[in-house]
Amino acid sequence: MAYSRSSSTLPLGVAILSVLIGIVAVILLIAGILRVAVAGLVASVGSAALFGPTILGGILLIIFAIVLLVVALGLWRQELWALVLSIIVVLIFLVTGAVRGTVLSISWVLLLLLLIYLIAVHHHFR
Repeated sequence: MAYSRSSSTLPLGVAILSVLIGIVAVILLIAGILRVAVAGLVASVGSAALFGPTILGGILLIIFAIVLLVVALGLWRQELWALVLSIIVVLIFLVTGAVRGTVLSISWVLLLLLLIYLIAVHHHFR
């Protein structure tokens, strides 16, 4: 008989985080598509190179948005890799804030609380 992990319920905080990341990803995806479209229109007139900084920025924005959508889906499905990636990103922001000297800022404290929360709910992930 194969070992089957019982399905655990999605913690409310993880659900909220997943939805927020998904919303940001969709906004960034739309912005990236618009940036590429506008740059393409400008390039067709002949005043900009086809792969200038605007198109490249739009493509990078689209790629970043797709990665965020995948992470949001991974968090929603309680995938361990999504939790680990989220913890790594939060740690990077915390270290960056510490280096800048903004340790007592509201955003830094919220990131610290988010890190503690993500570690606390790790047992819900597989």
